[in-house]
Amino acid sequence: MLCLPIIVSIFSLIFAYFLIKKVKKAPSGQGKQIEIQKAIREGAIAFLKRQYKTISFTAVPLFLILFWTLGFKTAFGFLLGALASALAGFLGMMVSTQGNVKVAESAKSGLKEALSLAFKGGSVTGFLVTGLGLLAVSGFYLLTQDLKALIALGFGGSLISVFARLGGGIYTKAADVGADLVGKIEKGIPEDDPRNPAVIADQVGDNVGDCAGMAADLFETYVVTIVAAMVLGGLIFPNFPQAILFL
Repeated sequence: MLCLPIIVSIFSLIFAYFLIKKVKKAPSGQGKQIEIQKAIREGAIAFLKRQYKTISFTAVPLFLILFWTLGFKTAFGFLLGALASALAGFLGMMVSTQGNVKVAESAKSGLKEALSLAFKGGSVTGFLVTGLGLLAVSGFYLLTQDLKALIALGFGGSLISVFARLGGGIYTKAADVGADLVGKIEKGIPEDDPRNPAVIADQVGDNVGDCAGMAADLFETYVVTIVAAMVLGGLIFPNFPQAILFL
């Protein structure tokens, strides 16, 4: 019975892969466009590496605590949820840092082309979130048949969501304020001028907060909602497994 959601999730991930290939094939422009795009991409990758390293300082002790107190299945579910959430955010952000400049270049050909490419780039995160979330929940439950351990999977996604959403939001707001105070007021540099390093940092924050952070947030909400419905089905109808499988 669990084969259907697993198959659907795999199709979702395959479709996301084809969307990524479609975005990569679009022209990126030249000159200053490429220079700014590379600076934003480099900053976003550096931020996520540092952020995920910081998260590991919390995730590893929590994994060990869960392993010692509740067993391997629960600890593994927590780890699986955290990894899937982080992966959805990272891949979505990597596409966005490539798609931004490509959408700007395609806008030279008209609104239709720009909107189509922007929609494809944004859809990557959506399909990754739903595909990875459904695959993690259905695959883990197929292997363990343990609702209690499944709750830990949502807990792992929540951990990444908190760090990614809040960390990215704080970073981009701090960079935005710094760019306005130092660049506009003290140095007289126009707003959103790439000559101001804080403007690049602001764009980095927009990508890590609104793309990676939002993806992790959506993943957590999606997975926790599914798990909550399964747990309620198991509690209300303990002798009716179809209530857990949404059938």
